[in-house]
Amino acid sequence: MERDPASTDNQSQKDEPARGNWGGQLEFILTCVGYAVGLGNVWRFPYLCYKNGGGAFLVPYFVVLAIIGLPLFFMELAFGQFASLGPIAIWTVNPLFKGLGYSMVITNTVIGLYYNVIIAWTIYYFFASMTSELPWQECGHEWNTALCTTTEQFRNYTMNNITDLSIGNDTVLREDLKTPAEEYFYNGVLRMSDGIGDTGGIVWPLAACLFLAWSIVFLVLIKGISSLGKAIKTVVYFSSIFPYVLLTVMLIRGVTLDGSTEGMLYYISPDFNRLTDARVWSDAATQIFYSLSTCTGGLIAMASYNKFKNNCYRDSFLVPIINCFTSFYAGFVIFSVLGFMAKEKHVSVANVAASGPGLVFVVYPEALTQMPLPPVWSVLFFFMLMTLGFSSEFSIMECFFSSVIDELDFVRKSAQRKVIFRAVFCFVFFLIGLSMITNSGFYVFNIVDAFVGGFPLLFVGLLETIAIQFIYGFSNFSNDIEMMLGRKPGTFMKVTWLFLVPFLLLVIIVFLALQYERPSLFSGVYSYPAFAEGFGWLIVAACLLPIPIFFLFNYMRLGGCKVLREANRPRESWGPAAKEDRIGRYDPNIADFYTEYATKGEDLPGYENHAYVISEHVEETSQGHCTERSVVCNTCGKPPTGTTEL
Repeated sequence: MERDPASTDNQSQKDEPARGNWGGQLEFILTCVGYAVGLGNVWRFPYLCYKNGGGAFLVPYFVVLAIIGLPLFFMELAFGQFASLGPIAIWTVNPLFKGLGYSMVITNTVIGLYYNVIIAWTIYYFFASMTSELPWQECGHEWNTALCTTTEQFRNYTMNNITDLSIGNDTVLREDLKTPAEEYFYNGVLRMSDGIGDTGGIVWPLAACLFLAWSIVFLVLIKGISSLGKAIKTVVYFSSIFPYVLLTVMLIRGVTLDGSTEGMLYYISPDFNRLTDARVWSDAATQIFYSLSTCTGGLIAMASYNKFKNNCYRDSFLVPIINCFTSFYAGFVIFSVLGFMAKEKHVSVANVAASGPGLVFVVYPEALTQMPLPPVWSVLFFFMLMTLGFSSEFSIMECFFSSVIDELDFVRKSAQRKVIFRAVFCFVFFLIGLSMITNSGFYVFNIVDAFVGGFPLLFVGLLETIAIQFIYGFSNFSNDIEMMLGRKPGTFMKVTWLFLVPFLLLVIIVFLALQYERPSLFSGVYSYPAFAEGFGWLIVAACLLPIPIFFLFNYMRLGGCKVLREANRPRESWGPAAKEDRIGRYDPNIADFYTEYATKGEDLPGYENHAYVISEHVEETSQGHCTERSVVCNTCGKPPTGTTEL
C-alpha cells in the first residue's frame, strides 16, 4: 500500500502516550448499547411499526438491518479501532474526505443539542410526578382550557353517542376535545406560542432542567474516556440495565389492563400489502440509521478506545441485535397501554397512537393516570426515560469532545485545558439549547429533528462507504481487519460494502428527495412558514458543507488533477497507534522499534528468547545507494514473526 510520506499530520499523536482504553470489553459493549438504545426505541419504532403495516414492518426492518445496518456498524467499529483516532483525525487515511469527519461530528452534535432538550423535559416530568396527584390528572389548572376533558367525561360522551358539544357560544366536535395530559404538555410545560415566529420568552423551569442536564453531562465526561469509564461502573451499567427491568415490570402491568390484548395485536398484526409501498422501506432505513447511530462518528470515537485485538466483529452483531430487540420489546409495553386507553375511550387504537414526543409526553402520561398509584408509575417511567436519554447523550457528546480535542494540540497536551474546553462547550451548548426552551421552542425542536436525521446521515453513509471501500480500497481495509482479528471479512461483507450498501443508500436518498414534503405539526394542522423551512435546510447545509469545502481545499492545495491521482494515498501517520501493532505493514522505522527493545534487554513481541540485530544490505543503483534494513535473529538469521524487510 503506497502512502504519502510528505504528509505527517497527526504524527505527533503516534509519539504521545496512548489515548486510553476501556476498562474491559463489557464497558465498551454496554456503552455502545447505551448509545444506540435511546428514547427513539420507546417512541419512534412502535409508531413506525403500527403505521407501516404492523408486524409486516418487521420484514423490511430486519432486511435493512442485515444489508445496511450491520455492515455499516461493523465498518465503523473496525475503522475506529484500527487507527485509534476520532472521526476527524482518522481521515489521514484519505485527506480528501476529512470533511466527512467534520460532517459526522457536526451532525452528531446537533442531535446532542436537541436530545438534551428532551432529557430536560423528562427531568421536569420526573420532579412534577413527585406529588400525591399528578398535575395532568384532572382539568381546572391555570394551563387548562374549556376544551379540557378527562377520560371519564370522554367515556360518557362516547357511550351516550354525543358527537358535538356546546362550549360557550361555540360548538365543537368530540374529536377536538383535549385531554389534561395534552394541555399540560403543550400549555403547562412548553407554554407554546401560536407559531415559530412568536418567540415569546424563555420557559425558566425548563431552562433550569436543561442546565441540570448539561451539568450532569459535564461532570460525567469531565476527564473524557477515563471519567466515562468510571461513570460506566456506576451510571452506564445502571442506565443500560435498569430500562429493561422497568420495561418488564410495566409490560407485566400492561398485559393485566383491559384492552391490552387488542393493542398488542394491533401492533404485530401484519398487513403484507404494505410491503409494496416504497415509503415503508425508506422508513425502515431511516429508523435503522436513527436507532443504531451509524454515520454520526460516535461509533468511530468509541471504538478508537478499544484494544487493537478486540473482537469488533462480534460486537457489531451483538449491539444491533440488542438494540432491535429493545425496540420490538418496548412496542409491546407501549401498545398494551394504548389498547387499554382505546378500550376506555371506546375508540380504535389508531385514534390514540401518536408519534414522537406526543407518544411519551401526552399519551403515556394519560395512561399512567388510569393505573393504581399513578405518581409511583410516573416517577419510574420518567426515571427510565432519563437513564435512556443520558446513556445516549454521554456517548454523543464524548464523540464531539474527543474528535475536536484530537485536532487541537494545545488542548490535547494539557489535562487542565481539556477540562476547561469541556466546561466551556457544555455551557455554550446550554445557551444554544435555550432556543428550544422558549415559547416557540417546540417548533424549533421539530424543525431540527425533521431535517438533521434524514439527508445528512444518508449522504454521510454513502460517501463514507465510497471513501473507505472504493478509494482507500476494500483490499486495504480487509488487510487492516486481518491485522486486528486474524482473518479478513467474508463474502457477505464484501458484497454489501461494494454493492448493496451504496446502491440502496442512493435509492433511498433519491426516493426521499422525490417524496419531500414541507414539515408540519399536529397532523398538518400547523404548517411551517418558508423561513422556518429554510432554517431546516441551513442545518442540512451546515452538516454537509464541510465535505465539498475540504475536497476543494485539498484540490487547490495539491494542484488540480494531482489530488485525484493521489486520492488513495494515506498519510504517513495512518495505521495502528501502537508501534507493536504496526509490525509488518505500516512502520518504516520498525527496525528502530526493535532496537529499543534490544537496548532494554527485552524480548521482541512474537520472537521471545532470541537475540536479534539490525541487518543492512547496500546496493549501488543508477539513482545512488539503496539500503535494505531488516530485523533478524543473531542466531538463526530469520526475522521475527510478522516482520518484513524494510
